[in-house]
Amino acid sequence: MWPCMKLRHLQELLQQIDDFEEPKILLEQYVTPPHLASHMLHTIQAHYGDIDGKLVADLGSGCGALTIGAAALNAGCVIGFEIDEEALHVFNKNVQEQEFPNIDAVQCNVIKELPSRWYKQFDTVIMNPPFGTKHNAGIDMDFLKIGFSLTKNSVYSLHKTSTRAHVLKVAEKCGAKGEVLAKLQYDLPSTYKFHKKNSVDIEVDFFKFQVLDRLYHSEVLKT
Repeated sequence: MWPCMKLRHLQELLQQIDDFEEPKILLEQYVTPPHLASHMLHTIQAHYGDIDGKLVADLGSGCGALTIGAAALNAGCVIGFEIDEEALHVFNKNVQEQEFPNIDAVQCNVIKELPSRWYKQFDTVIMNPPFGTKHNAGIDMDFLKIGFSLTKNSVYSLHKTSTRAHVLKVAEKCGAKGEVLAKLQYDLPSTYKFHKKNSVDIEVDFFKFQVLDRLYHSEVLKT
């Protein structure tokens, strides 16, 4: 076990973070619940030591829950990559309120605009990517491939349990070994007009991917 902030304290910290002001359905903007985010991050550090002192990327960082949580666990530096300007406004507000000096943010389309200078620059990549359930079929795998391109070590990510076999197959083709660390219940709150229930529990897998092929790269990274 590696040194780590107590889980309870980490969850209390993440409960203070502001959410999306006007979430966008086309970007599948949902908040990562504090209890889920804290368990993810606590596991990553306490069991694998992949945050403390590491250079960490948070892909699709949204309002910054995973980014701020990683910073609280003493990451050397955490960079959040986010496409949405309004989300980044909330992200920056949350960071300023928590006063973490080891956080930065980059506004870009992770899939189409991520410069090649970031290739293999990170020790650890964390993300709660869009699941691709509406108008973005396959975007979860696009995020995962980008994650493999950025890390020298590991990617930690959430994916719908129903896609587990496909996720593992994609990882293997990309030179990475996937392992399901936990099967979780994602309490998806009623966020958009088409939601008929107050909340829906979605079964998700919390994955750890170890990048085995150091030469793997993604052609979608811009030169």
